[in-house]
Amino acid sequence: MLLDTADLPDGGTLRLMRRGNDHFILFGRNELMSSRLKGSEEALASLSCAPLKDRSGARVLIGGLGMGFTLRAAQALLNRTAHIVVAELVPKILEWAQGPLAHLFHDSLSDPRLSVRLEDVRDSLLAAAQGGSATGYDAILLDVDNGPDGLIHLANDWLYGAAGLRAARAALRPGGMLAIWSAYDDPAFTDRLSRAGFAVDPVKVRATGGRKGAHHMIWLARKP
Repeated sequence: MLLDTADLPDGGTLRLMRRGNDHFILFGRNELMSSRLKGSEEALASLSCAPLKDRSGARVLIGGLGMGFTLRAAQALLNRTAHIVVAELVPKILEWAQGPLAHLFHDSLSDPRLSVRLEDVRDSLLAAAQGGSATGYDAILLDVDNGPDGLIHLANDWLYGAAGLRAARAALRPGGMLAIWSAYDDPAFTDRLSRAGFAVDPVKVRATGGRKGAHHMIWLARKP
């Protein structure tokens, strides 16, 4: 059943669907998100935020609100002094989080550690890169497309290209982690991260979070 639609800046439409108790966000025939499959979104947070659990004043940027699985996993790991920023390009996604998907978000949006910005994560990265260590991040988590290209937002080509990776590196504090989610592997992107000056560890994770099911990719790219 179609619950709502959301227009994208480059054209095209996201569709919020429900089947029984399950919710899906579709772009064309591509299933971008599903309430049934949250393991890899949670792994995006656990792999990058677990090292920060005891750090005072840790700053984390999450690109893409999604269905809240990455946000909630990060909140569970980070201590009370942390600051989490979520950059969400599509205002309807935030409306869904407060409405038909509120049962997935629970009370995560009222967390005093959280700031939600309705902006392109590109702008968030550039602002942090210009602000120095005071506005830099200890971890940047990106789940804004189906992989390291611009499927649903053409400007994401910049984000995953050389200029975007340089901006992400500049937005990180020394030793900070850039973590990028993808529905598929891309060895060329691994090389691109290395050329951008990151120490790269590509990790395969199960979409389900269990031992069976499709694999998704998470690139862990550390700034020296």
